[in-house]
Amino acid sequence: MAARYEEPNRAANTAIRWLAELGISIAGTRALRVRGRKTGKSRAVVVNLLTVDGVDYLVSPRGNTQWARNVRAAGVVELGPRWRGERARAGEVDDAAKPELLRRYLARWYWQVKDYVGGLTPEFSDEQLLAAAPTIPVFALTR
Repeated sequence: MAARYEEPNRAANTAIRWLAELGISIAGTRALRVRGRKTGKSRAVVVNLLTVDGVDYLVSPRGNTQWARNVRAAGVVELGPRWRGERARAGEVDDAAKPELLRRYLARWYWQVKDYVGGLTPEFSDEQLLAAAPTIPVFALTR
């Protein structure tokens, strides 16, 4: 996987994560907790949960982020508010399956992620999205 990582805005991320932890979703945000691969401590971040044909997906538009590396290592995540979080197994999606998922993700959240998806847009062709796929981790969730 190509190493691409866009640093988040910590202040905005903290405020939105706080709301997500309370169960307040802004445009599809959800609280994600995953065990840290180095410390073993629970790490929290806010994500946009993409649902396609009844399957939930986590997309890391900023690239190979800390939370994506932690999900890859742990294989299990918890979504939702702390008091009623749902555990799910997370398996990484093959690059060949990513173009349609990325297109749907960008169609829904392009306004939010446009500055850190490497110039991708929802109108890109399958070939262009496939070329970018190795730089954007995507995980399928099973409960």
